[in-house]
Amino acid sequence: MTVVAFDFDGTLSDSEMTVLLGSRRDVAEDMADITERAMNDEIGYAESLRRRAALLEGLPEAEAEAAFDEVVLREGAADLIEELNEAGVTTAILTGGFERGVAAALEREGVSVDHIVSNRLPMQTGELTGAVEGPLIEGTKDDALADLADDVGVDLADTVAVGDGANDLPMLEVAGLAIGFEPKPAVEPHCDVVVTTMTEARETLLAESVIAEQ
Repeated sequence: MTVVAFDFDGTLSDSEMTVLLGSRRDVAEDMADITERAMNDEIGYAESLRRRAALLEGLPEAEAEAAFDEVVLREGAADLIEELNEAGVTTAILTGGFERGVAAALEREGVSVDHIVSNRLPMQTGELTGAVEGPLIEGTKDDALADLADDVGVDLADTVAVGDGANDLPMLEVAGLAIGFEPKPAVEPHCDVVVTTMTEARETLLAESVIAEQ
């Protein structure tokens, strides 16, 4: 048994939650610029996330929910998660993105994972406050993966991490197998394998005997 931990935005999903939210506040371009700088490790992730959340202050709850409902899984992602679950692998999503968007995308595909570690955008009087809360603002994904491995009873060396951006680097560096999904230039050198589709990710997991051919 092992643990496979996925990033969400840019990995399991090609949606970017903050951009979807920002488009409903006419700040999508600013959001995308901040996101890109963070993923390339030009500014700190916590700072970038707080900047993006601040741009959303005042967004009505209904608009936020509509944006989260636009979040979709990448082609093949649901099938891969289901196959991992059936193989007895512990599946996890470790994301600086937001739990409501992750939940909406998984629910739409009728698939689930064992653990989700994510952030939240608090509401007050029916609007986003412009703040952000959660374990993956200052906290990093290596700690989250280590905690998960400890809970499950496996060594970090037996875990797999799949991600694309600079905030994924901590878990990619400590996992036994680091899979970069179309990784950013600053991330690629730290990946054991680089893939561009969920089919390629599945082939890698087959080759590493994480799952077996059915």
